[in-house]
Amino acid sequence: MDRDQLLQFMRAQKWAVEASVSDANAPQAAVIGVAVTDAFELVFDTMGDTRKAKNLRANPRIAFVIGWDEGKTVQYEGVADEPQGDELARIKQAYFAKFPDGVERERWEGLAYFRARPTWIRVSDFTKDVPEIVEIDPSTWAR
Repeated sequence: MDRDQLLQFMRAQKWAVEASVSDANAPQAAVIGVAVTDAFELVFDTMGDTRKAKNLRANPRIAFVIGWDEGKTVQYEGVADEPQGDELARIKQAYFAKFPDGVERERWEGLAYFRARPTWIRVSDFTKDVPEIVEIDPSTWAR
């Protein structure tokens, strides 16, 4: 799977399982809606008082699993932040393109936007006779 095929696959998925670590080093996971930028950033919104928001503010390491229904998955590890200013406007644009209802949620008091930047990606395709599993260094695909 090349860069463009991976981007297309990830953008075709609406949901991901997100995992973060609590301040007590306990794993915590949630299903969230994600948008994907050209730079493979994952963007999502959440209320600022959720476990994931608190976890990521204390420890920005994050992991996702994207896709599972059709025998193909992406495992994604990265670092999350809460962009401000022009960067926030840019990621919101990507998020609202995927989730138009996000414009209404934007008015919710306490809503936060997170962006994850990849540090490691693994693509698994179990639809083939011999499953294909490929690890990717996302820094080689920077645009």
